[in-house]
Amino acid sequence: MPLIHRAELAKWLASGGVEQGPPIFLFFGERYLCREAEEKVEQALLGTPADQEASGRKVGAVPTGVVHPIDGDQEDMSRTLGQVMSFSLLPGRQIYRVTDTRLFDSKAVASKIWEKALAAHSSGQNDSARQHLGKLMALARLEDGESLADLGAEQWRELLDFARPTGDLSWINTLLAERPNPQSKNKGRGASGEGATSIAERYLAALEKGLPASNFLLLSAENPDKRKALFLFIKKQGLIVDCSVDTKSSSAVAKKVQKEVLLELVKTTLASLQKSMEPRVVEMLCERVGFHPVAVVMELEKLALFSEDRPQITAADIELMTGRTREDALFELTEAFGNRQVAASLVILGRLRENGIHILAILATMRNYIRKLLLFRSMQLQARSPWQRGMSADAFQKNCLPRFKEDWAEVEALNAHPFAVYKGFQKAEEFSCQGLKEWLSLLLHAEYRLKGSDLPPPIILEELFFSLFASKKP
Repeated sequence: MPLIHRAELAKWLASGGVEQGPPIFLFFGERYLCREAEEKVEQALLGTPADQEASGRKVGAVPTGVVHPIDGDQEDMSRTLGQVMSFSLLPGRQIYRVTDTRLFDSKAVASKIWEKALAAHSSGQNDSARQHLGKLMALARLEDGESLADLGAEQWRELLDFARPTGDLSWINTLLAERPNPQSKNKGRGASGEGATSIAERYLAALEKGLPASNFLLLSAENPDKRKALFLFIKKQGLIVDCSVDTKSSSAVAKKVQKEVLLELVKTTLASLQKSMEPRVVEMLCERVGFHPVAVVMELEKLALFSEDRPQITAADIELMTGRTREDALFELTEAFGNRQVAASLVILGRLRENGIHILAILATMRNYIRKLLLFRSMQLQARSPWQRGMSADAFQKNCLPRFKEDWAEVEALNAHPFAVYKGFQKAEEFSCQGLKEWLSLLLHAEYRLKGSDLPPPIILEELFFSLFASKKP
């Protein structure tokens, strides 16, 4: 079976795919979208007669079955394999659904797992951060009691295949020490102590023999290593559903895809809740929440409960019940500012103030952004700089970034996602060091006025942005 996109899944199910198709499924990408796609497959496999008819199955055929949900972060992978390959005494189809499986983790995706752990820690989501750190420990083959934070630079790169992050990493030990059962062995290994690579080989050997007729295996992973033999086997003998959405790029195409996903979720959720919303109100909701699929659905459910018997959710409901929860709003401000989009910058600035973001925090964000541009521009102007105007992202990541990290090992900004660093270098190329220094002087002057002037802070901030835009482009 081929790899298909989630948008094609409904058509595949309607064509009777579950009856003619494989017993092995893999869903990868955005977690909520993966869960939604899994539920559609489950309903088609053992749902109501209406579900069976919609999926092309004979009505009444095997209407019973059991779903066995398994948390991939906590599972004993050897035990799961034994269950999947065993005949069940229970009637109907047996669906083993493993969420966040570690079968496809490898050093190739270790840097992405670290980024997720760091982002979760920064936003206070400690449980999520612990899960990602546990995956890194499993990839590094570390036991409980051994510490990621204590690894040296060479050992870190050898075990995880990316440069050790700079700065204080003691928070890793603090988080891992707070796990519910710190005495248990590292769950990145199977029951007999083998690593994920070994258990993946066992899965591959077992699946090649075939599953019992009534058993089905549904796996989901955010960032699988697509080079793994098990991934290639499922792509050939099973079905892989791509639920990923590009959230790194700020291009018009990427934003269009994100908006389409959100509008689809709004439409299906409103239908299930028997509610309606005007298009402008839908836009208002999506703008407030941003691209967070699970948050959009949860906000809609909350709004439906609040509206009670009213059939339509209004803008007033959203104003009252939905706060501006966008985590990327500050990023959007710097992006609009860097592109010299005056109107967009002032609109975002107003929204940040409405959402209670402190003006000094906004100033700090702008200062860090300009300092990073100044730092990248200084690197580009070095006599032996490997940077070249117009170089591709791939060439930057392979040839340029490693040299910068070697020469500027203390610069933490270089440890961000390689594509984000590349875009930063591209943007820095548009400015001069002298002009960026002048911008920093304007920011410092505005901060002095905020702390010692009687003028309302919003006026000072807006005047600052007008001054920055009015100045000649650095």
